[in-house]
Amino acid sequence: MEHHAHHSHSHHPPASFQQTVPPNRLRLTFSATLHCLLGCGIGEVTGVIIGTALGWNNMETMILAIILGFIGGFLLGMIPLRRAGFDWGRAFKTVLVAEGLSIVVMETAQVLTELYTPGVMDAGLTDSLFWFGMGLALLAGFAAAFPVNWWLIGKGIRHQH
Repeated sequence: MEHHAHHSHSHHPPASFQQTVPPNRLRLTFSATLHCLLGCGIGEVTGVIIGTALGWNNMETMILAIILGFIGGFLLGMIPLRRAGFDWGRAFKTVLVAEGLSIVVMETAQVLTELYTPGVMDAGLTDSLFWFGMGLALLAGFAAAFPVNWWLIGKGIRHQH
């Protein structure tokens, strides 16, 4: 009687798990969130600076900041895809799927932080409170988007950063 030593267990996760949860998930999540913060943050802060400098009301300023935040987030996400040969439409759709939720969550956290931190929206560009509020908003955006990116990477939706 022949006995084959066959072990059905492995020290590695199943192949399907390996494909959806990369071993460097924490690093990827941090990098993806930082990447999103850079694009959204540049647009968001630029919008608030422009609105404040022009003396716009809070609603006008926030609308501009949100629009520029989304544009910044999408453009920064599209750059590596365009370099990889994606046309504009395919690059946009890819960023929309892979980064759209992260951008929405980050923008929401940033705007709410700016609006609800006392005095920030009334401060001028030379006031330290203004810049404190922008920094706080960026931190809030990062903190809010990090778990979203963790989830997206875990589901295999977001890997490119």
